[in-house]
Parts: sequence; structure tokens; C-alpha cells
Amino acid sequence: MNLEAHLGALTQTADNTAPWQPRLYAPVEPEQRSALTELLERGVVDSVHDTCADQLAELLSTRRPDWHPDDDELASAVTDHLGGRPPAEYGTWAWYAWSRRLVHVLPPAEHRELRQSRNRYKITAEEQNLLSRKTVAVVGLSVGAASAVTLAQEGVGDRFRLADFDLLSLSNLNRLRASVADVGLPKVVIAARQMYEIDPYLDITVWPEGLTEENTDAFLAGGGRTDLLVEECDDMYLKVHVRERARALGIPVLMETNERGMLDVERFDLEPERPLLHGLLQGVAAAKVKAMSTREKLPHLLRILGQDEPSERLVSSLVETGKTISSWPQLASGVSLGAALVTDTARRLLLGQFTASGRYFVDPGTLIREGAETSLTPAEPTSEPTAEVASPPLLLPPPPPPSNAGATLGEEGMRRLVAHGIQAPSGGNSQPWQFMAHDEALDCRIDAAQPQTLLDFEGCATHLAIGAAVENIHLAAQASGWACHVQYFPTPADPGLMCRLTFSSAADVARPALFDWIEHRTTNRSPGPVRPLVESHAAALTDCATESGARLHLVTDRDQLDEMGRVLGAGDRLRILSPQLHRDMMSELRWDPEETRRTRDGIDVATLGLDDVDLAGVRLARQWPGLAFVRRIGGGKAFEESAGKALAASSAVGCLTIPGKGPHAFVNGGRALQRLWLTATSLGLGFQPHTSLLYLFARVESGSETGLDATETNVLRTLRTRFTAVIPGKPDEVELMLFRLSYASPPTTRSLRRPVDSVLQFGGPPSRSGA
Repeated sequence: MNLEAHLGALTQTADNTAPWQPRLYAPVEPEQRSALTELLERGVVDSVHDTCADQLAELLSTRRPDWHPDDDELASAVTDHLGGRPPAEYGTWAWYAWSRRLVHVLPPAEHRELRQSRNRYKITAEEQNLLSRKTVAVVGLSVGAASAVTLAQEGVGDRFRLADFDLLSLSNLNRLRASVADVGLPKVVIAARQMYEIDPYLDITVWPEGLTEENTDAFLAGGGRTDLLVEECDDMYLKVHVRERARALGIPVLMETNERGMLDVERFDLEPERPLLHGLLQGVAAAKVKAMSTREKLPHLLRILGQDEPSERLVSSLVETGKTISSWPQLASGVSLGAALVTDTARRLLLGQFTASGRYFVDPGTLIREGAETSLTPAEPTSEPTAEVASPPLLLPPPPPPSNAGATLGEEGMRRLVAHGIQAPSGGNSQPWQFMAHDEALDCRIDAAQPQTLLDFEGCATHLAIGAAVENIHLAAQASGWACHVQYFPTPADPGLMCRLTFSSAADVARPALFDWIEHRTTNRSPGPVRPLVESHAAALTDCATESGARLHLVTDRDQLDEMGRVLGAGDRLRILSPQLHRDMMSELRWDPEETRRTRDGIDVATLGLDDVDLAGVRLARQWPGLAFVRRIGGGKAFEESAGKALAASSAVGCLTIPGKGPHAFVNGGRALQRLWLTATSLGLGFQPHTSLLYLFARVESGSETGLDATETNVLRTLRTRFTAVIPGKPDEVELMLFRLSYASPPTTRSLRRPVDSVLQFGGPPSRSGA
């Protein structure tokens, strides 16, 4: 036999009977097991591809992203999942007759779960499930083939109807994903094969005869109405005809034209009277188009394409078609772009996230050109924090001691006292205080310009901060030999006035040891070494709280610290994913040195002690729309990790409480807190507040849940139960501050403070409203 005869005997003739569906065998079914055995015995299988065990291992790993097993542990998990079944009898064997390959795949649900696992959370599990129940019809499989394959690949639809009468030619390979071995095959066959090779469980029906008047309704609605039509016909009559039927059946239509990234959306499901092709045909019906010559169709075609703004290359293509080129040119890049546009729009349309009709352009030639570059924000600085260095003296010396009984503080003495006072801590470094000096008295007031935040429940954080400032002023006065008498307010006549400090000369006032630590007190967020709290240090802190009229509960047990880390982590997650709490938190942060120096308040992100990765995460969390989606899908576990790490490196967690209720209790509590914090500083202990949960607990327990939804409230009640199991409370006390203690090295920076003159005013004699 000569060469021609040999080749002729082996050459396959392309026809519409070419195989395009895989045959599926589930070995657990006796009949299918026998059929699979028979297939293997026939000798038609050229290769067996079995990675099912690897797929199972990947599936189990994707279900537990925080799981990092070794090879033996992973293999054991796969064995357990198989439940004693031989690996060959698990899942499905797909026989692809056209390639003579037998492929082992996971069962349908697991195959889809793993194949689509990398879609999350671009597409949620609920959205993917909804999309899997959709039917998509595609007519015209040049541009349409890429769309059909991309739709299947992304899981946008599970049932597909494909129609095209044409066979693949070699010139089609400039834009169609196929092989030279596919030339001569029906385009519907090639598309169906590619889709089935991605997912053998798809439900695909093909119309190799193409779309006709006779089969249009069956194509669109046979066996159930299709949910979406992707129309990519070359024939203008069929374009109009299929739209007429889609409109009558209430089926939305997408069309991508491979020209300037043009996408048309026609929502006939929402607009049953909508004119075809946005009215560009001027009411011309399919029957009339059918009777037109090619020349008569041209003005309508140009109108559909948008003849007012054609691309430069479109004009030359139209002029040269039939002259120097034989047909309408299309490029692979345009087809790929079109498939992306169709798939993205189809997904949002089918999920009810996109309801508009119209024409849209995603033109690379316009979007990506010289002069159209996006202005990029420079990389965030990773330099040292803007805050001032703590080691040099930060403060003016205290007022000089009185030289005689008639001595006065004067304006400069008041400035020095207030300079010490404003070194006190405040929530978010908000510095919520104002001071008014009257002769030898100093009024401490709430700054009325302070914004209201959800955490500052009934002003508790504000009152706590003012109490801490009062204690600093009291210590500074004593350090220079001035007696300080504190009279508490507010009064109904002046609710913004918290207290009045009156100073008098007293030569026998002892210098308080804690005064020397005011300029060194700072929040220490460094993790520190894991060391137990020294007993003498615990005793000193407890005694300090007791002497101040407060109570300190210290947690040092490792299991309890771990549980507190989990509780605080869950609180951090709630705070980041609550719309109002997120707004409040972001308003506290200062994102660059210029903003930090300008405001001299808030928290400089550079002082948070974060590495580049965590800092990038904080910047990412700045944008609420992305977090809103994280909240909707129940995500955000990563936001719980920071607290857990911090608590794991802590020597103890403390909770400071004080008897009483209301502003007076919190002002007194602020004084006790400041003394405790200064004591911790003197002992070389790092001190980091974790107070937001306490104020949220108080809000929920009071019934004042404004700003929190039911889900957030329920989470907080659960966290309260867990918190109380570690740190029991007393009904006659208020919780002032929760904090972690560590033996971390002192930080080199502290947050900025506003200038003294911005918070201190001088007036006449004090009023008698609080007398």
C-alpha cells in the first residue's frame, strides 16, 4: 500500500457525528463498573490519567486553609475520606473518545467545589450555587466560543445550548482556541469538547445545524427557558430574528462585537417593550431584513456598529472587505477581551447585581494609550514614626515651689501644670480636654468640639481621660510643693465642667515618686519576651489600685490568657467589620507624617509597631466597601490574629475596676488608672490598653445599642459571657480599662500632643456654679 493509501485509510472525515460528550462511569454502580471494564478490555483507551488522590488532598486542604499537614498526615486524611473504598472506585471515570483518554475525577459536588475554590470570594459559595442552576444559550461560535468556554470555566451556568452551523477553518485559528487537528470539525463540537474537558459534569446541548427559524424557540425555551442568550451571529437576519423571539420569551441578551470592546446588554426580561438593539434598527423587523440584499443591510449594520465613532482599523476593514480581504477581520485579543466582558456581565446579570440595558465600551485603544496613565499613589513610607522621641525631657519643669505664703502660680505655672496634664492617655489619642485658668484655680472641661464615637459610651472614655489628666496635674503640683484640692462636677448648670483644681502653697508637700515617670509613660505595643509576671510587680500594681480606691484583676494563667486573646480577637474583628465602629477607628488613625504633624492628635499608624505586611493590611482595611463584602460572607478571621499574638507574648492581662457609676466614677477611675500606668512604667512593664470591648459591653448591657445591629449585639453578649468566665465582675463596679502587661523594651516614640495654648485659656475669677 502506497503513502496515499495509508493516509487515506486513517484519515477521519469531519462530520456532525463527531463525538463531543464524555462518557461517565461511576464504579460504585455495578453496571457502570462492568461497562468501564469492557471499555478497558476493548483496547480503545490510549492513556489513563488518574490524579484523584492528589485532587482529594487538595480538596481537604482548601477546606482548612490554616491546616499545614506533612505528607503522611495528608495521606492519612485522604485515606479517611475514602472511607475504606479503593481509590479507583471513588468518584467518576470520564472517557473522552476524541482524545482516547480516560480521566479519573472527583464526584460532581467535590469536583465543582475544588474547581471553583479559587473563585472565592470573587464569587461566594451562595452565588456559585445560584449560578450553577442557570442555563445559558450561545449562538455563533467564533467570538461566542471563547465566551462559552469562559462561562463554563468560571462556573457561570451549568446548562449550555450551543448553536453554529460552521466548520473550523485554518483562518479561524487567528482567534479561536483550537488545534490544527480540529480543522474541519464543527465549531459546536470543538466548543463543547473544551467545556467538557474543564467539567465533565456539564449539561450541554448542541445545534450543529445552527440557528434557524424553525428551531429558534426550541433553542431558547425547549426543556425550559434559557436564562441568558449570548448572541454572536454573523447573519444580520438571525441577529434580529433571535432577538424578537428572546424579547417575546423575556430572555436578556448580551452581544460582544470584537470592535473597541463594545458590549450590548438588552434586558428583555425587565423591559418587555424594549426596542431591538437599542432602537438602532429604527423599527426594522426580521422579516424585512430577510428580504434585504447585502448592500441594503450595510447602513443598518453600520448603525448597529456605531458609525459615528468607528475605530481607524474598522473603517479600512469595511472598505476592503470583498476587495483585498475576504471577510470581516477579528483578532484573538479582541475575542479574549469579549469573552471576559460577556462572562463578567453575565455573572452579575444572573445574580441580580446588574439590571441595566445599554451599550458599553472597554476599548483598550482608548484606555491604554500615551497620556492616559493612572496617577499612582507613591509607596507608603516605612520610615520611623512621626511621634516625638521619648528619651529627652518632653516637658517643662514643674512650677517652682512657693517661696512664701503669698506666692502665686501665675500664667507660666499654670502652663507647666497643664503641660504635664495633657501627657495623660486618651482613647484614640483624642485629647478630649479643655482647661480654663482662674487665679489659683484650674477648671477641667470636656472639649465640646470632640466628635461623638460609638466606643465613648455615655462619655466614659472622655471622663476617664480627664481623670488621668487631673492626676498628672495633681502630681506635678505636689512635685513643686503646691497642694492641690480637686472638686468634682458636673452640675446641671454646667455639664461640660468635670472638676476644678485649686492650688495653694504648702511647703510640707512631699514630692511624689510617680511624678518622675509622667514623661516616660506611653503605650507599649511591642510583644516582648514570654515571661511570667514577677510576684513583687503584681503585688505593687494591686496595692497601687487598692490605694487609689480601685480594684485590679490580674490574669496570668496561660490558658486564660489564650482565651482572652481569642475574645479580644473576636472583638477586633467585630470592630473592623461594624460600619460605625470602622468609621470611628479609621478617623482615629493618622496615615502620613504630614497629617500627624498637622493634627497632633490621633494615632500615627507608624507607632502601631506593625511590620510591613500587617501595616499593608491596615491600609487595605481602610476601605469600607471591601470590608462590607467580607462582613457579608462572614469572613475576617484574619482580623482576630493580632490580639492572639499579643496576648501570647504577654506576662499578664489586667482589668481595672472601681465602685460607682457615671462621670464621677470614671474621673476618679482615670486618676487611679494613671497612677497604675505610672507604677507599671516605673517597674519596667510595657502597658497596652485593650479597652474597646469593655465600652461595647457597657453599651449592650445598658440597652443603648444604637449603632449596633442584632448580629453584633448577639456577638457581644456571647463574648461578654466568655470574658466574665475569665475576669468576673461585680455589680457595684464599673470596668475602667483592660490592658496587657509585658516585659518589652520601652518604645522609642510617643504620640504627639496639641500645644498647651490650644487647650488652655485664662479667664477671670472662677464661677460659683459648682460651689
